[in-house]
Amino acid sequence: MSIRIGADVGGTFTDIVIELANGSYSSTKVLTTHNAPEVGILDGIGRIAAQENIDLRDIAQIIHGTTLATNALIERRGAKTALVTTDGFRDVIETRTESRFEQYDLNIVLPTPLIPRADRHVISERLNARGEILVPFDENGAHSLIEHIGTEGYQSVAVGFIHSYVNPTNELRFRELLLAELPNIAVSISSEVSPQMREYERFNTVCANAYVQPLMASYLVRLRDELAARGATCPLYLIHSGGGLISVESAAAFPVRLVESGPAGGAIFAADLAARYGRNRVLSYDMGGTTAKIALIEDFTPATAKTFEVDRSARFKKGSGMPISIPVIEMIEIGAGGGSIASVDSLGQIRIGPHSTGSEPGPASFGRGGLDATVTDANVQLGRLHPDTFGAKDIDLSPTLAAEALGRSVGNRLDLSAADAARGVAEVVDENMTNAARVHAVENGKDLAGYSMIAFGGGGPLHAGRLLDKLGLDELIVPPDASVGSAVGFLRAPFAYEAVRSFYTSTVDFDVKGANRVLAELTEEAMAFVQEGTDADVTVERQVAMRYKGQGWEIPVRLGDASFDHMAAELLGEEFTKAYEEFFGRAIDGLAIEAVSWSVRVASVVDAPTAVELSTNGTEATAPNHRPMYDPISGVDADAAVVERTSLAAGDQVRGPAVIVEEQTTTVLASHHAATMQEDGTVLIHRAAAGSQGVDS
Repeated sequence: MSIRIGADVGGTFTDIVIELANGSYSSTKVLTTHNAPEVGILDGIGRIAAQENIDLRDIAQIIHGTTLATNALIERRGAKTALVTTDGFRDVIETRTESRFEQYDLNIVLPTPLIPRADRHVISERLNARGEILVPFDENGAHSLIEHIGTEGYQSVAVGFIHSYVNPTNELRFRELLLAELPNIAVSISSEVSPQMREYERFNTVCANAYVQPLMASYLVRLRDELAARGATCPLYLIHSGGGLISVESAAAFPVRLVESGPAGGAIFAADLAARYGRNRVLSYDMGGTTAKIALIEDFTPATAKTFEVDRSARFKKGSGMPISIPVIEMIEIGAGGGSIASVDSLGQIRIGPHSTGSEPGPASFGRGGLDATVTDANVQLGRLHPDTFGAKDIDLSPTLAAEALGRSVGNRLDLSAADAARGVAEVVDENMTNAARVHAVENGKDLAGYSMIAFGGGGPLHAGRLLDKLGLDELIVPPDASVGSAVGFLRAPFAYEAVRSFYTSTVDFDVKGANRVLAELTEEAMAFVQEGTDADVTVERQVAMRYKGQGWEIPVRLGDASFDHMAAELLGEEFTKAYEEFFGRAIDGLAIEAVSWSVRVASVVDAPTAVELSTNGTEATAPNHRPMYDPISGVDADAAVVERTSLAAGDQVRGPAVIVEEQTTTVLASHHAATMQEDGTVLIHRAAAGSQGVDS
């Protein structure tokens, strides 16, 4: 096995994991360098290479995931971007759709469009829904507009014409003219970025791609060049939102596909662990320094979607964010990380996030100049984190600074001690994450009863036990390398790409030739992306989104490998009916069925995870040390055992109240929790019978 590195840049920490030739892992964490993210990566790789005595020239592959694109969209710090669209559609991204995330709020504030109106421009051209010309493309108007774009100093241009997903000719022509006069400008066209119907979503997606493209392209080139200068001349790959690997060139061209790259690695990590333990219904819970991410995994596969939202103005409400139409591992993400800032609102309620201290200056307890109280400070005050066992290098944890910040931000406002303020902060953030999990399950039509939870990220094991209780789940799994789970997931991801395109046809008049052509073209497109990175065997999955005529949304229907023939309409109708009955309980008779969008996912074949045999019998671990720690079950500080994770052998048991400490995270056990160490280093945690009712206590 060759040496590989996974690098995950988060809002607070940059995680570096190295997979050695013998298959073992080693990891480190460094504070994220926001102004130049590549610096943190390079420092982390240098540190882990020195730690393991590895020459950078011996590294075979580096796989990278980043929140840079996401943060640029949320913080609105991308390139100066123009949107060029069809005359009459200038305000599509502002007028949105008829949906309102607050149906009866007369004072609703809708999200601000990514591209201001002054930067949105139109050109005379028009196609119908079949791609036929209604209004010819105005070449003279295009030249005048291009001259204006050059004069205004735009760095990037998004092009989104009506119905271009059917016929991209006019978008391609405008790009050709633009680059002929302005060869150094970045250009994104919707027929390449997201060739799907529904202009609001498609225009937003191409705008987002154009907005972050100069930033991401510059960053990726700098990173690749700096790695090469230091001796790491190996291939650099990026993990995209759908959970596959793509080349630097593809990532630079379509950076919008990287918006959920880091969290996607976490979902892959959890799915791999679920397969090894035979848990076919899993709640993946990833809590880092800035955000918490929750995903559902069934049959060892994360749930996926073709659209998602960025920067929701209302935390849990669909429609309050910016829609992005790309394949993505479906999850919910909230501003609830270790660095999330605690405050008190005008009603005297404790609020957590969404703002975070990040790595600069970080939580108050880090002693780097931070004054705001954070979730990390609360955990220090509650005894869950302690200077003696806090493993982050270069950080001297200060309980005194944590207590002062909690008093300043929360306690003084509510007449609470620092300890009570910390309990309030912890309870609020745990309830926020619990609500997020409930909402995500409901939105996906799932009942969480019988699910296991997998917790990772630096903060996940700290809070997962409380979420276990609040959600009524009975099993918590904390894997080895939990604090860098997403980076480990990068190393387990296949080379994969999903190509999507809208193409309308109906079972009443099924276009056999057109459907076969679209699927062949999508397969060729996805295969080309995958073959950029590997020549391994691949799997091909085909899918079509279908609906009854008159419906506004579709459901996915899996397709076989065979081409369509004269029986296609009948067979596809039968498959749709089965899927519809599975989703909604009954089918509808007498309605025509429409096929709207088609997708092909090509992925390299990866080795199946090795099943783990459970270790259940062992001795109760002895703890040489104890410390006070708040126990939410009893409501008082308890004498908690402090157990080194590395001291536990397979079968060893730890009963709460306790903390299982390791270099980069801490697993908290309440008084009714019991943990058992497994052969592979995973900790399985269960609730005592008395606490198995699933009530919040």
